[in-house]
Amino acid sequence: MTAGPPPLGVYVHWPYCARICPYCDFNVVRDRGRTEQKAALTAAILADLEAHAALTGRRTLMSVFFGGGTPSLMDPADVARVIASARALWTPAADLEVSLEANPTDAEAARFAALAAAGVNRLSLGVQSLDDAALRFLGRNHDAAAARRAIAVAGAVFPRLSVDLIYALPDQGLDAWSGELAAVAALGVEHISPYQLTIEPGVAFHRRVLRGTLRPVGPDLAADFYETTQSVLGAAGFEAYEVSNHARGLAARSRHNLIYWRGEDYVGAGPGAHGRLTLDGARFATVAPDAIGDYIGQVARAGTGSPREALALREVALERLLMGLRTAEGVALADLTALEIPAARLTDLGDLVAVSGGRLRATPAGRPVLDRIIAELADGV
Repeated sequence: MTAGPPPLGVYVHWPYCARICPYCDFNVVRDRGRTEQKAALTAAILADLEAHAALTGRRTLMSVFFGGGTPSLMDPADVARVIASARALWTPAADLEVSLEANPTDAEAARFAALAAAGVNRLSLGVQSLDDAALRFLGRNHDAAAARRAIAVAGAVFPRLSVDLIYALPDQGLDAWSGELAAVAALGVEHISPYQLTIEPGVAFHRRVLRGTLRPVGPDLAADFYETTQSVLGAAGFEAYEVSNHARGLAARSRHNLIYWRGEDYVGAGPGAHGRLTLDGARFATVAPDAIGDYIGQVARAGTGSPREALALREVALERLLMGLRTAEGVALADLTALEIPAARLTDLGDLVAVSGGRLRATPAGRPVLDRIIAELADGV
């Protein structure tokens, strides 16, 4: 019996933000009205989804994820149109996950009920901190009180709720971070995504580093922050099912993100959106133009906003290594065959990796040094 076409997820990128955070290197623009442009972008996203559906055929739809940017700034009626389109173009799973990223401002929290009515059933809330000084440092447009209010409102409106936090900030103490994690866990959320502050070239924080006015946390202290995160969230009943994602139970895990980490198929729509598709047995990468006007124009000319590039078997295997090792479940060795990793190389990594049941996993000791592990395993790829 031949297997049917693989299921897929849909990622929708909404690039508008009320302000640009100094650590952000995502494809975002300031939200300054732009009413006509937003209408054109929504129409382009809908057309892009139709073009992708013509390519993929009618597969099972496992998830829809609105990212950005700040998709909670979308008109809820447009959110509903996109969700309805995805459900019509593919066959929605009985427990379809529809996630949307939001910030905990009072203005956005006031829209939560409308977004839930539009079909969103999982909110990813960018709290980032419960400390007012840290929020000012991060350039956020909310305070800790607004964050707590938003968590309460979201918890009452959405069946599933995730909270993002940023740690390893300059001048942040381990005790303060431990208390912050415990406080968020005590608010009843079922999923927490704590991310270490990373400073990428081109962002405002990077310019401050070059000027000498910002000094990032060193690697040893960053490792201590990571270990504190694991300890506090583990004691609160959260499983670290991925390096930066902790869930209370299987149902609380992000299904959409698991699609990425497991190397499954997903459609990317919107400016700068990436996708991965299996078509006629081959694996393709798709990348849409970053600029909003370029994306709208690409859809108008070609139907889809994302040109396709066939991936070689070794490229597919390398992606599986990069993404799969981030998870507690690891990656199937069969998915890495094209990398031709010598057994001795696994042995050399000692207690940083483990092989069992035909899968390669990073151990708890290996997770903090994933970059090193991947570099050694992918040597020569």
